[in-house]
Amino acid sequence: MVRAAEDLFYEKGYHATSIIDITNEADIALGTFYIYFKDKYSLYKYLLLSYSHEIRKAIAVDIKPSHTRFEAEKIGLKAFLHFIRKNKHVYNIIWESLYIDKTLFVDYYESFADRYAQALKKAQGEGEVVNVDPVILSYLLMGVSNFIGLKYVMFDEDNEEEFDTVVDKVMEILRAGMFLHTK
Repeated sequence: MVRAAEDLFYEKGYHATSIIDITNEADIALGTFYIYFKDKYSLYKYLLLSYSHEIRKAIAVDIKPSHTRFEAEKIGLKAFLHFIRKNKHVYNIIWESLYIDKTLFVDYYESFADRYAQALKKAQGEGEVVNVDPVILSYLLMGVSNFIGLKYVMFDEDNEEEFDTVVDKVMEILRAGMFLHTK
């Protein structure tokens, strides 16, 4: 049922998908839907929460053997890109939440950023990351990941550029900074 809803939300969008569509696609009785979910909105919230957990888990598993925050960021970006390539529908469903209920969208990213900022603050305490606001830094890095993902997974679907190359370029910019010495 959840996968049927996911497919339909991706194909038709939230508002164009009905509970009847979901139960028909899942080949279950309408009453079965209500055993698990109060309404379509609660199912949608469940999907967003599951995406948040799945993305964090995919990244956490891959970065576990890393020894530095730099290495963790590099591996994490690559893990995120691979996750999104396998699950392109996630972008559509997460971003559509902004138009369904802005609170869903805000909560999704605030929760992600809060956990990210905690890890960055720890790395700051260990002298691995510059002493800047960890919340701003978490959003900066999330923005980089999101938009690199949009470019190399969604916009250039046929682009087979190896993620290693893209990630290396991103990490070089993060390591070196983007500004030359200015007067």
